[in-house]
Amino acid sequence: MQELLLLSSKAVGWLVALLIIVILVEVGLIVWLILRRRAQRNAKSAASVIGKWDLSAGDEGFDVEKVQRRERTKTVIKDIFVYVFLTACAVLAFLPFYWMIMSSFKNEDEYRQSVPTFWPTQGFMWRNYSSVLAQADSNGASFWQILINTLVVGILSTSIGVIITVVTAYALARMDFKGKNALFAIMLATMMIPGELYTISNYLTVLKLNWENTFTVMIIPFLVSVYYIYLLRNNFMQIPNSLYQAAKVDGLSDFGYLIKVMVPLTAPTLISITLLKFIGTWNSYIWPRLVNTTNWQMITNWVTRGFSDKVEPYLYPAGSQWYKGESLNTLKMAAVCMVSMPLFVLFIFCRKYIMRGVSKSGTKG
Repeated sequence: MQELLLLSSKAVGWLVALLIIVILVEVGLIVWLILRRRAQRNAKSAASVIGKWDLSAGDEGFDVEKVQRRERTKTVIKDIFVYVFLTACAVLAFLPFYWMIMSSFKNEDEYRQSVPTFWPTQGFMWRNYSSVLAQADSNGASFWQILINTLVVGILSTSIGVIITVVTAYALARMDFKGKNALFAIMLATMMIPGELYTISNYLTVLKLNWENTFTVMIIPFLVSVYYIYLLRNNFMQIPNSLYQAAKVDGLSDFGYLIKVMVPLTAPTLISITLLKFIGTWNSYIWPRLVNTTNWQMITNWVTRGFSDKVEPYLYPAGSQWYKGESLNTLKMAAVCMVSMPLFVLFIFCRKYIMRGVSKSGTKG
């Protein structure tokens, strides 16, 4: 109990220090904005005075180089402040991930110390990851089985969902039929409803259809995304009608125009939709846990389970006997790293497509 109180006091101290840093940064930003506004007012007044001078007539008292040096100094100071502020924000944002990665390499004794360490002082415990891979519950569900479940659901739901999104967005953007605008308005209105409200109705529906413990229950209910349809529809509407008319003159069908013209022109948006759809499936947690047993759940459900040392039982960490089958936090951290790493790599290499696709859908022409 005393160690828990010490740990909580340390955590409170870190939070207070972080809060003080944030307050100081905000105060500095406010001061900088005030000084910048004052400098702008001074520059405007100086420009009004300069405008009254006839420099060609030989008026003295105005040093152009001095003013330019002053402006360059202000620009450099402003850039330094902005980059320092952004660097501090980046460090604070990366700190939880750093703590997760370093904790996955610690032993349990070091992890549970009252004074936390930001580096594994007792050596890197690489076998944490091998112990995580050796985990299996009473039903026989292992990491590899859960990974296969996630990949199957992710690939199928992403592929089918992208096809439905493309066809629906094309119909709403290019085809004329009665009630199109009303239908699109109703679809947008459903975005105002939180997903938790229709979870119960979906659950009762799949129970009546006997879909539990199948891949179907994790694929069918979430194939359609109104947000992705809206995103792609806006992208389709930016393509000029002259291309459609030229395609019709060449004898191209609507389906051929969609595949050969519209899809290549909107490739960045389609790539971003595909990536976001797969990431959403990979991160799904509540629905698989609600409708399926452990053998049919997803990778995020597997991470939340308790992990004990399967490689060297009762010897982790060396010389400790108090845990004996107890759930180990360091193994949980290793499992979280293993599950999160593919998404980090995917985002690092594909972030430009995500940003380009989302930003392009909001511009006209």
